[in-house]
Amino acid sequence: MEQQPQQPIMRSIEKNRKLFEEKLGIDVSFDIGYRTINVLGRDVDFYYTNGLADTQFVTEILKKIIEINDFEHEKRKVPEIVKNRLANHQFEEIKSVDDAAVEVMSGLLVVIVDGHDVAYVVDVRSYPGRGPEEPDTERVVRGARDGFTENIIENAGLARRRVRDERLRLEIMQVGRRSKTDLSIMYIKDIADPGLIEKVRHDIKQIDVDGLAMSDKTIEEFILKQSKTPFPLVRYTERPDVAAAHLFEGHVLVMVDTSPSVMITPTTFFHHVQHAEEFRQVPMVGTFVRWVRYLGIMASLFLLPLWILFVLQPDILPEGLSYIGPSDEGNIPIVVQALLADIGIEFLRIAAIHTPTAVSTALGLIAAVLIGEIAIEVGLFTPEIILYIAIAAVGSFATPSYELSVANKISRLLLVIFTAVFGVKGLVIGFTLYVLILARTISLNTPYLWPLIPFNPQAMYHMLFRISVPLQKRRPSIVHPQDNYRRPPETPEN
Repeated sequence: MEQQPQQPIMRSIEKNRKLFEEKLGIDVSFDIGYRTINVLGRDVDFYYTNGLADTQFVTEILKKIIEINDFEHEKRKVPEIVKNRLANHQFEEIKSVDDAAVEVMSGLLVVIVDGHDVAYVVDVRSYPGRGPEEPDTERVVRGARDGFTENIIENAGLARRRVRDERLRLEIMQVGRRSKTDLSIMYIKDIADPGLIEKVRHDIKQIDVDGLAMSDKTIEEFILKQSKTPFPLVRYTERPDVAAAHLFEGHVLVMVDTSPSVMITPTTFFHHVQHAEEFRQVPMVGTFVRWVRYLGIMASLFLLPLWILFVLQPDILPEGLSYIGPSDEGNIPIVVQALLADIGIEFLRIAAIHTPTAVSTALGLIAAVLIGEIAIEVGLFTPEIILYIAIAAVGSFATPSYELSVANKISRLLLVIFTAVFGVKGLVIGFTLYVLILARTISLNTPYLWPLIPFNPQAMYHMLFRISVPLQKRRPSIVHPQDNYRRPPETPEN
């Protein structure tokens, strides 16, 4: 789509008023503020958006401008006098009506002086929103309780509070022809790979869409063109400490205004199975927690298909495990029971999301008593099906990445179907396809299964075991950092 030439600010304030009235809908939109003050015989117009601009700051600026009539007499210097009275830490001059309109809609104050073809922009933004609270999906027993919010300015402050490095860069840009959504690329200049920075920056600048209603998710789909795989190719976090840890490793982060989630790029499969709790415990406890989580993730994926295989082909069971399998298969085939129960868990998860907190307890009772107990009594499900479905569900909830847990659930259902149709061969084929899909997945030129495929022994050791921080001397090579060392390399003594 070709961009229209921008309309410059005119010296005639009457012409500017008509342009702003047309662009901002001053007589139509109730929240667009407009005020004119006569300063030494010349009109000065103020444009702002109620609800996004801080009323107290706007009022103070208006008072300062009105006082000019009491203390100044140089009518020819009105633009310079007005400029000097706009006392604010963020000030800018722009010459385009289109840019000025965008600034007004972003919550800034735009000041135009009659006879002057430059607009003054003052940052008086005060976005509505909540305070930085601990994210519900990334809670820890020990650690910080703050989290990112929907305000990009606050999020930038939370990040800089943890990374007080003068080389931390936050590049700001706007995406969306209509939404003009603020977006920031965040990285540490002398650590992050310049090629990765340029690729992310280039891909974002190529986005041509009317608006970002779903904010960061829309950005992800444009950058990664994710349509052929259910697995998440970027990691989202609402924790500033997690974001800071990835900045120190050399990742490039993307913050989008109106979203409390920060997008981490690039990421691998193993980034999605780590949690901040592991790093808030001593290394041995962190390793234990990590392995329990890995076990839960594997159980959520492979336990149900494996049990289905043993039920359908009990002859492959060793004598010590001959008890596995239902004594009474019920009125419905066991495979259908497994699929219905697994989809039923998804029903409950979706219902829990849409259920108010006050009635969530009642929903749990309905699920446990009415659905569970009565379904078993009437022969709809066997008790063992409920057991293995429950274990798989707990494993899914133990997966730190919500996106990965849903992708694994889809994979589990397909593995159940493959196993039911083809038996042992189906399970082997399904597992092989699962690994092959992960191995062929690329996230911003990064192999998804790194450091397993391609194999990196040292990095794989760090993925399996929680290593003490003093022993973590090198940054992950997969992000191609400019500075490879977290700590200065040891030099031999003379």
